Amino acid sequence: MNSPTEPTTLYEIGGRHWARGAPGFADAIAQAHENHLRPRCLCQHGEPGVDMYVARVLNGYTVKRMPNTGSQHATTCPSYEPPAEFSGLGPLVGTAIVENPATGITTLKLDFPMTKLPGRAAQPPSAGTSSSVVAHGSRLGLRALLHYLWDQAELTHWTPGFAGRRTWGTVRKHLLQAAENKFTHGHAMLASLYIPEVFSVEQREAITARRLRQWARARPKPGQPQPLLLLVAEVKEIVPSRYGHKAILKHIPDQAFALDETLYRRLGRCFEQELSAWGTDGDLHLLMIATFRVDDAGVPSLVELSLMLATAQWLPVEDGWEKQLVGALVRSGRSFIKGLRYNEAPDQPLVAASLLDCGDAPRPLLIARDHGQSDHMPPDFMAQATRGDTPLWRWNPADGDMPALPPHQHRQPATPLP
Repeated sequence: MNSPTEPTTLYEIGGRHWARGAPGFADAIAQAHENHLRPRCLCQHGEPGVDMYVARVLNGYTVKRMPNTGSQHATTCPSYEPPAEFSGLGPLVGTAIVENPATGITTLKLDFPMTKLPGRAAQPPSAGTSSSVVAHGSRLGLRALLHYLWDQAELTHWTPGFAGRRTWGTVRKHLLQAAENKFTHGHAMLASLYIPEVFSVEQREAITARRLRQWARARPKPGQPQPLLLLVAEVKEIVPSRYGHKAILKHIPDQAFALDETLYRRLGRCFEQELSAWGTDGDLHLLMIATFRVDDAGVPSLVELSLMLATAQWLPVEDGWEKQLVGALVRSGRSFIKGLRYNEAPDQPLVAASLLDCGDAPRPLLIARDHGQSDHMPPDFMAQATRGDTPLWRWNPADGDMPALPPHQHRQPATPLP
């Protein structure tokens, strides 16, 4: 979701220069795909360009960055992403996340099932598995999958031009686009991914019909494993029902999701911090990712779940300290990318956000929640986080107020068209 004030993205394709979205650009990348040509992004001044590839998507073709090349782009470029060491993404690339530029398909290895065996009760995960904090490094837990989709949808990106433009409809659109060409357990993720449409009274019947059509594929069949669906939605409330508990989600006013007693108890234990923050701060969104099954009557029941907090701008935050930092960045009109934890444990040092308006290199911002945490960082992390003589920006809330943010530096304009 690019800001209208961002510079035009330029590519070299077959010896010609093209601006993204220019007349003829769609045909040029379609021909590049057919002829197996790699576009080169011309975002770096004086450089030959960064290799890209063309992928087929539902509405045509798109240019995508090659795996593990995001940090080679200019910070002004839409293809830029911080070094993998800045977030929990690094250990997952090439193992849990395998991208094939030749086909445009990304295979995701999950550490939770997408089917339920007949006659076997669904087992909620323990506090150490996919729906809470830590999962196996070679597979994506539920939280890590949500973080991956948020990153791929560029909902972790922020520039001043986004103010007032990011709504649930926008979030849903970009999440669905991010799920294109992603496969899990040998199946296309889009077929199993349910994200509620923006509710409209006038469109209630049509919206319900589309929802039921998608859910129909998950109805149980005698003697066969039951497919589970994947849910991403905003939580409205989780309350007692006549039998157990239920999650009421925004934009689905006519259908609650059942939680059994065991899952409800584990929910409180695993996500006490998120639930407490959400319950006391009206500015926060609470996002749920879950697997769910549908019974013969069409009633959905949650099987495994994870929760994520987000600000009013839908930027993910772990706690009040991150909310304070992100709020200061937004109010100051800064351009940045929010870092995410994926499978990493809470004591693992990670970059909270990377400023993109401090010159040619990103400026990482670190919150050290534990005393001395930032003094015992892995060498590879420190090598990426500090460039030249630039000191690492870090804030330990236990030591005092948040330091002044690094100053904004004006960036060079985009390479002009020849």
